[in-house]
Parts: sequence; C-alpha cells; structure tokens
Amino acid sequence: MAKFEGIFPAIITPMAADGSLNEAAYRQVMEFNIQAGVQGFWVAGGTGESVLLDDEENRRIAEIVADQSQGRIANIMHVGAPTTARAARLAEHAAKVGVEAICCVPPFFYRQSDEMIVEHYRVVAAAADLPLFVYNLPQSTGVEITPQLMQKIQEGVPQLAGLKHSAPYLPYVRDFAKMGLACFVGNCRLMLPALTIGAVGCVDGPPNMAPERWVALWKAYRSGNLAEAAAAQEYASQVADLVQPFRFHAIAKAVIGARLGIDCGDPRLPGQPLTEGERAKLLHKAGKIGLGSVSVRV
Repeated sequence: MAKFEGIFPAIITPMAADGSLNEAAYRQVMEFNIQAGVQGFWVAGGTGESVLLDDEENRRIAEIVADQSQGRIANIMHVGAPTTARAARLAEHAAKVGVEAICCVPPFFYRQSDEMIVEHYRVVAAAADLPLFVYNLPQSTGVEITPQLMQKIQEGVPQLAGLKHSAPYLPYVRDFAKMGLACFVGNCRLMLPALTIGAVGCVDGPPNMAPERWVALWKAYRSGNLAEAAAAQEYASQVADLVQPFRFHAIAKAVIGARLGIDCGDPRLPGQPLTEGERAKLLHKAGKIGLGSVSVRV
C-alpha cells in the first residue's frame, strides 16, 4: 500500500500555446520532482487549475500521472466538482487508471448541511474505493472542515485516510492527527512547525519550483536534526516568497519552465499571465536565490 507522508507537490498543469494541456511538459515536470526525491503528487488541485479544466482533461491528467510515475511515487488525484455525480465519475476513472488515492473539495457554491457534505464524500469515495483525502480550502470553497465536521466524515466514509489542511488555523493539524488521519499541511512556509504537531508532510505549490529544498527539510526532520530542519525551512521559504497574490500560476509555470528549459505556458483564463518585464524580474529574483537550470533524465 502507498505511504502518504513527505513532500507531495501540488503539481502545475502546463499548457501549450493554444491553451490545451501540454502532456510532454507535464511529464517533464513530474520527472523533475520525482528525481528530486518527492514522495508523491497532489494532482489537479488548486495549483493544477482543476476548476478551469474540463472533465476530459482531468481524466487525461489522471492517466498521465499514473503512467509516468510507474509506481515510484503516490499520486493523490483531485476529483472535486460542483456536483456529486461528476466528482464520482472522475473518482471512478482515477481508480481505473491506477492512481493511489483521490482527494476532493467539499460541495461548494451552494451551502450544504454537514449531513449532505458527508453524503457527498460517501458517494465519491465509494465510486473509487481508494484512500480519500479531504481538501480543506475554505478560502476558495466557503466550507471549512473543522475537527467536528471531520469526525462526521470519518464516521460516514470508511475510505477516509486524511486531508490537506489549507485553512488558516494551523492548530487543527494536531486535532486531525489525534483522529488518526494523515494530515498534510497546505502551507509550505509552515511545514516544519506543522510536522512538530502531527502533520505527515506538506502539499503545496511552491515545492514544484524547488522540490529539492523541501525534500532536504523532510529528510532533516526525519533524521531528528531540528537545527538543520529549521535552516532548510528558511532556505525553502525563499522560494515561496517569490509568489505574489493573483499571479501564482504564472509565477510557478515561469520558474519551473526556466529551470527545465521548457515552456509551461500561461495560466488558463481568467488567470493572469506575466508580462515580459514581469517575467524577467521574476527570473532574476529566482536566480539570486539559487534557482538555476537543472537537467532531468527522461
């Protein structure tokens, strides 16, 4: 059975010049991260622009990640959708093509009762019969998964394995861990303090850009060297500091593309692309903190 702990970058979705999915670039980004030592991927989540992709694209992404990883890492495929039926169909497909787990946001836009949120997760999880990770992102969904609500989900969904906790209140990590759940912290700047209160690892977008830095942090913590882990957290956080509001997708794609020597494209509309001047300034900053080009064995 796959182990769900460590560094799980929330992988970007590279786009071609015409705005379509760039499969070759997707595979190269995956391989770059795998060779850096990550333990898995959070696929087609917020960083992956999932809500801007159609269902066919999400299904193809599930096929790509299962094929490219060849069992070397664990893929947690996001299947969240506005309707339970769509999410369940995506979950069923993800299981068929060989991903190791699924993740899902709660029902969004229309506010639902706790009972209907549990039912949503029950139906989606049953369609895949894979480990299920809840995606706790209230800033975007308008629904916060508190420990109290998570207890209800745990009682009603036997496939529940854990969650990505991206809500602002970090101490909930401790509560989720005490429930026996694999809780990934969704803020890579807070990975080290989250590990000390029970988190099993980190899921976030910036580790895409420099997976080697977060892998070093994970290894230092696991070896018991807290001083080295603290230094690694500071070093890794320099990468996260490149991120600006409303520009994360463009920034991540530009930095990863420059490091790998490929074109990861622009964000899908309404995402905002970088101007040439902004791109030049960004890559200059990236170079100053040591994010140079890398070679990847494909």
